[in-house]
Order: sequence, then C-alpha cells, then structure tokens
Amino acid sequence: MDIELTRRRALQGLTVGAAGVGLAGSAAPTAAGTAADANPEGSCVLFPQAVEGPFYFDPKLIRSDISEGRPGVPLQVTLRVIESGVCTPIVNARVDIWHADARGLYSGYTGQGATRDVSTKGESFLRGTQMTDANGVAAFRSVYPGWYPGRTPHIHVKVLLDDKTLVTGQMYFPDAMSAQFYTERAPYNERSAADTTNARDFIFTSGERDGGGIVLSANADGETIAAALLIAVDRSGAAVRKAAGWGGWLRSLIGW
Repeated sequence: MDIELTRRRALQGLTVGAAGVGLAGSAAPTAAGTAADANPEGSCVLFPQAVEGPFYFDPKLIRSDISEGRPGVPLQVTLRVIESGVCTPIVNARVDIWHADARGLYSGYTGQGATRDVSTKGESFLRGTQMTDANGVAAFRSVYPGWYPGRTPHIHVKVLLDDKTLVTGQMYFPDAMSAQFYTERAPYNERSAADTTNARDFIFTSGERDGGGIVLSANADGETIAAALLIAVDRSGAAVRKAAGWGGWLRSLIGW
C-alpha cells in the first residue's frame, strides 16, 4: 500500500487551503495527497448532493470518536467545509457522518445484513456530529467501512448551518485500498470479497447530481488510515433545494 500520505500531510493539505488559495496562510498545497487532490472538479466547486439513504438518524451525539469499539482498521477522517466560489471556511457548521461497520451493518435499524435478519435497534455506533472550527475543519475517529450488497464502501455526510441543510453527500475510498483490506485484514476478510467496486456502484457512477465520484484522499499512517476531503457548499441552501423535488424523493426511495 502506498504510504506517502501521512496524517500530518493530510492535515497540512487541509490547513493550506483549496487549489492554492491561502485560507490559513500563503503556502501552496503539498504535491502528495492534499484534500484538494480528492476533488478533481476543483475544491471550490459544489460538493454534489447524494441520496441520504434509508439509514440516517440524529443520535444527538457531539463526539469526535464515533467507533464505539467496533472492530476494524482505525480511520481518521478530516473534513474541511468551505463556501463554494469564494473558498472561505465556514465556521461552526454542523457536520454529521454515518456509515456501515466492517460487517456492513448500520446502527439503529432492523433488517440489517445480507439476509436482512440482524437488528441494531437502539445502537449508535459509527454516527456522530462535530462542529467546524475557525478553519472550517471537523475531524472524526472511526473504523474503515465495510461493504453490503450492491454498494461500494462509503461514508455519508451531512452539513448544516443554523438548522439549514447545506449538503447531503457520500464519500468513497480507493478501490485498491478496499480490496486489500477485504483480502488481508480481519474482520473484513471474514466475509467474501465486496461485490461492488466504485466503477460498478450505481450512486458513485450516476454523476454529480447523485454524488458520483468523490473519493477521499486516503492513505496509511501506520495502522491508521488518514482520509481527508474539502467540501464546498452553498451557504444559502439553494443547491439542496434544487437537488430535492421529485427526483430527490424518488432517489431516496431506492438509495442506500
């Protein structure tokens, strides 16, 4: 596995700013693995909306460590929220993330697992909220997500400001990284190989309208995976309203 990107370098990329714009200084981004590298459309372009899926709820837990002891490869997720166009950080925005565990289970719901017979009702693992700091940064500690039928590994993210949703999206991981974990690392290798790659995932490939193609900048830092991303949002909330309507409603019925 390529280990060029350390957690320190990922954080440096977030601090320096977007596409060379000095948000917290005048230095240029490092060449290897800045958060801006993860968004090929440009770091100040709107982060695409995606289906919320059937497994969201607010556990009302403001915490940086969302793992709750779930087994898996340690994961540090660092997100920087900026305003599209002007590229300035958005301070005190609420960032929610949630994702499946190594077995592909979400907390808080019945009908989990490949045979839909597992209940995690009443549990809140791998969910949490952080508020962005003066640089627009929110960070979480978790574990690398597992797969479930029809979906590539991903993390859901929601950004709110003053109770107004600015984006609901999904973030993905490099296929090679996921393939290595599911082959070599417990508990991921206790299941069969993932049945869906990024290229075959219907939400990943469905284009910007549905959140396709936003891959986290992710590499190993010792035993921990450091993942980072810049998320550009429309402060007015107009982008969310445009993405809603009948199309968004229908996608929410079939999405994950």
